[in-house]
Amino acid sequence: MEKEQLDKLLSHEESEWLEFKENNTNPEDIGEYISALSNSACLHDKESAYLVYGVKDNSKVLVGTSFFPEKETKGNMPLSAWLARNLSPRIDFRIEELDYNGLHIVCFVIPAADQGPVRFYGKEFIRLGSCKQNLKDYPEKERKIWDKINAHSFECGIAKKGLNVEEIPLFLHYDSYFQLTKQPMPGNIDAIAEKLIQEELLVKTGANFSITNLGAILFAKNLNDFPSLSRKAARVILYKGKDRTITLKEQVGQRGYATGFVGLNNFIDLLSLNREEDLTSPIRTTSHTFPPIALRELLANALIHQDFYISGAGPMVEIFSNRIEISNPGAPIIDVLRFIDHPPRSRNERLANLMRRCCICEERGSGVDKVIKAIEDSNLPAPDFIAGDDFVKVVLFGPATLRGMEKNDKVRACYQHCCLRFESGEKMTNQSLRERFHIDAKNYPMISRIIADTIADGKIKLSDPTNKSKKHTKYVPFWA
Repeated sequence: MEKEQLDKLLSHEESEWLEFKENNTNPEDIGEYISALSNSACLHDKESAYLVYGVKDNSKVLVGTSFFPEKETKGNMPLSAWLARNLSPRIDFRIEELDYNGLHIVCFVIPAADQGPVRFYGKEFIRLGSCKQNLKDYPEKERKIWDKINAHSFECGIAKKGLNVEEIPLFLHYDSYFQLTKQPMPGNIDAIAEKLIQEELLVKTGANFSITNLGAILFAKNLNDFPSLSRKAARVILYKGKDRTITLKEQVGQRGYATGFVGLNNFIDLLSLNREEDLTSPIRTTSHTFPPIALRELLANALIHQDFYISGAGPMVEIFSNRIEISNPGAPIIDVLRFIDHPPRSRNERLANLMRRCCICEERGSGVDKVIKAIEDSNLPAPDFIAGDDFVKVVLFGPATLRGMEKNDKVRACYQHCCLRFESGEKMTNQSLRERFHIDAKNYPMISRIIADTIADGKIKLSDPTNKSKKHTKYVPFWA
C-alpha cells in the first residue's frame, strides 16, 4: 500500500465498506469482518472494502499497530490461509503493510462479493453503519446483494462474438429452445434471433450478433466451438469395481446442457442399470439400481449450481459397482445439511430459471425432497452430500442392509428422514423410521439406538421435551 492510498482512505469516514482498527486481532472477528465488508462493498457498488489497522476508529488518528498478520497463526496454519479456508465462496483478499512515518499500518483489501454473499464459518455478515450484523436478519439486504450479483453474472458474459445472423444456426440448436419451452418457432431467422435476444441467449451490437455464455452452455451444438466453455462439458466415467483403478468407459458431452440433457441422463441411467439373469426365463432382465428421478434431479443440480468461474473443471458423474458420485465445481452457497428445507438459491439464476422452464428440473425447492423420497421408497442408503473447498459431491449408494451400514450412514438416513417428514408437515417417530428402513416392529430397539445416535450428533431433537411418554415421542430436525 502506498501513502497516497492510505491518505485517500483516511479522507473517508468509517462506513459500511471501510473499517478502522488499532489492535483487535481476534481471528474469528477478522473473518466475520471480511465477510461483512465484502458483502457491504457489493451492496454499495464498491470494487473493494478495506479493514485498516493502526488507526483510531473515531478520530482517524494514525497510531500504528502491533499486529503483524503474516507472522500470526491459527490452528497450526498461517492466519491468512486459515481465513481463506473458512471463507466461502473463496475471495482473493490481500494483506498490505505500510510504514507511515515510522508507524506500522496494515490493510486488508477485500474484494466485493461477486458469486454470492460471503460466509465465514457458514455464516453471512453485513455492516449496518459501523455495526457488524448477521445478514440473515436482514433479508431485504440479502436480496439486493443477489440482485447485484446476478446483474453481472457469468450468464451475461460473451462466449462468441462477431457473427452475422446466418451464422447463428452453425453454433446453436435454437430449435431445441423453442421445443423445450413449448413455443412456436418463428418462420424466419431474423424473428428467431429477436426472440433469442429477448431471452438473453444472444446480444446484438450494430449489425453483428454475440452468443452469450447462457446461450452457449444451454444450446450449443458443440461446446468445443466455445473455448471458454469446453471444459464445462459434463464428463461421465464408468469404473470396474469400487475404486478408480480400472476405467471401462469415459465420455465427455458435447452439446449444451438443455439440448443434450435427455441423452446425457439416459446414458448415465443405462450405465448404472443392474443386470441380472432370470433362470426361469430365457430373457435377461434389467432393473434400476438407483431411482431415475434421483439421478435426473442430482444431475440437473450439478449442472445448474456449479461455479463457472473455477477454470479447468466441470460437472462429473463417476459410476462404480456400489455407488454413483455426482460432483460439480464450486463450494455450496447453502449448508449441505439444509439442502432439503432451505429455499433454493443458485449463483446462476438465469440458467436455473431457463432449465426449469425447459422442464429439465423440478419446481423450486422440491428437487432434493424428491431425491430423498425416491431413495427411501427404494430402501437404499441415504445419499451423502459433501461440501469441499471448491466442489460439491453427492454420493448415491447401492443396496445395503441396515446391519451392513456404518453408524454415520444410519445417522444420515435418520436426519434426512426427519427433515422429509418435517417438510411434509409431519414429525418423525420410531415407527416412521422403522418403515423407512423396512424393519419389523419387534426391532424397535435397533431404531431407538439410531435415533439416540442422531440426537447425540446434534442432527435432530425432541419435538416436545416435556413429553414423558416414550411411546409417543416425536422428533424434529435441529433447525426446526
